[in-house]
Amino acid sequence: MGGCGLRRVVMLPAAFLLDQVAGDPEWFPHPVRLMGLAIARGERALRREEQGPLEELVAGAALTLGLVAGCFFLTRGVLRFAYRRSVVLGSALEVMLAWTCIASRNLQQEAGSVVAALEGDDLVLARARVARIVGRDTADLDASEISRALIETLAESASDGVVAPLFCLAVGGAPLGMAYKAVNTLDSMIGHRDGRYLYFGKAAARLDDVANLLPARATAVGLIAVAALFEETDARAAWTTWRSDGGKHKSPNAGQPEAAMAGALHVALGGENRYGGEVIVSPRMGEGYPSASVAKARVAMRMVAGVSLLGLVLGVVIAAKRGER
Repeated sequence: MGGCGLRRVVMLPAAFLLDQVAGDPEWFPHPVRLMGLAIARGERALRREEQGPLEELVAGAALTLGLVAGCFFLTRGVLRFAYRRSVVLGSALEVMLAWTCIASRNLQQEAGSVVAALEGDDLVLARARVARIVGRDTADLDASEISRALIETLAESASDGVVAPLFCLAVGGAPLGMAYKAVNTLDSMIGHRDGRYLYFGKAAARLDDVANLLPARATAVGLIAVAALFEETDARAAWTTWRSDGGKHKSPNAGQPEAAMAGALHVALGGENRYGGEVIVSPRMGEGYPSASVAKARVAMRMVAGVSLLGLVLGVVIAAKRGER
């Protein structure tokens, strides 16, 4: 097995374990926060009031490609320097960087706090907690709508917060993992289809679509596999709902794990959401199933934990296969 392949076979489980133990502590200088700062400053530097659609498109593409390439080459350069100094130093640094790419523990913690508030009949706290991980307005959500928001976020985040980073780390190590986090952060900050970012964020949104094309579908398949392990879930319905509803979403990727989750839980997802007071209707996944509940949300957490482990195993297999070449 080649040196990089061997390192990644060890690095992936080590980073995943570190994430499970440490999560995402707020005191830690997480690279995503630095990426967010760079995006905000880059937007201020590149955007002008008088810009037309084409100029905005070019400016946004320059910011997107600059940040993604910068994160990749900076990470690669730092790691090469560290590995030249010491294999132990380089390996430790790569594990640390890979840890910051994985959001499994943080996702479970945030989801668990929402579920605990719902189970304690504290809607005010549940709304505040779910607002930390969803973009929609939460002030008027009832328990069922909070549960739906949480299940949808769990399904999407299983892909872009766990499976996709693990895939990138397996294929290209920490440099590709950090480049993926840059893509994901750009999409969350400027990849919106509203008036402000329709053109400026188009490159970021399209690049995010490409980066998540395989991971989203792998996550859907993983959810179907995990559904076969629990009594409360239905693998057959997960498959059929994924095949019938996975392509309904306006995003080419978000609907894939959501549809599989809807079928597995026998729960209806999608529908009306409010963003900044504006009602946005998303396609229904699992039409005909009952509305979401806190009990279904807790099962969804278990499914995502299972998919995270499957993603780790897949990542190790990919790293090992690449190392054999």
